[in-house]
Amino acid sequence: MTLLGMIRHGRTAWNGEGRMTGRANIPLTEQGRADLNGLRPPAELADARWHVSPLLRARQTATIISGGAVDLPIEERLIEMDFGAYEGHTLEALRADPDMGMAANEDRGLDFLPPGGESPRMVQQRLAPFLAELGQAGGRHIAVAHKAVIRAIFAAAHDWDMTGRPPVKLRWNQAHLFAVNDLGQVTPVRMNVPLISDGAGTGDAAP
Repeated sequence: MTLLGMIRHGRTAWNGEGRMTGRANIPLTEQGRADLNGLRPPAELADARWHVSPLLRARQTATIISGGAVDLPIEERLIEMDFGAYEGHTLEALRADPDMGMAANEDRGLDFLPPGGESPRMVQQRLAPFLAELGQAGGRHIAVAHKAVIRAIFAAAHDWDMTGRPPVKLRWNQAHLFAVNDLGQVTPVRMNVPLISDGAGTGDAAP
């Protein structure tokens, strides 16, 4: 069995403002870096192979929580969902703009599709070859990525169509563990696994 641990990047300025952040290549905030300092992946992911989204916020996060490792492998397929015309806007503003058709779009679940962007189902399709490669490789793996990417894998693992309440409420400062078979199919192992502190930093592993 392949064990995959998904970890979201730390906090950015747009996260703090509630803006939809897809391909915008913005860095962690100073507080975001401080929150991660001294944190490491959970014990279940000891000696795991790393896979990191190409976006800066994910690369910075991986560098910090790996303890300063260099040359962490970049995996282009882990890039965040493309939010198209929604990029940089808040949900509040999008829902208030009748021209955006946000309410009807949100009701589509896996097929939520920003104008000029990508749907969660498209993200699942993009990730399918990557997951199959992991499943065939075996062992333990860490992927440092993004909220929409993790949600896409979570939805596949729980057979959730992304309408209604999710099967589990995810905590975005924690790791989420999945089993991957040699066909790339994912099943849940354990959600909301706290990162651990090495005692040398200021990171907070609490929910």
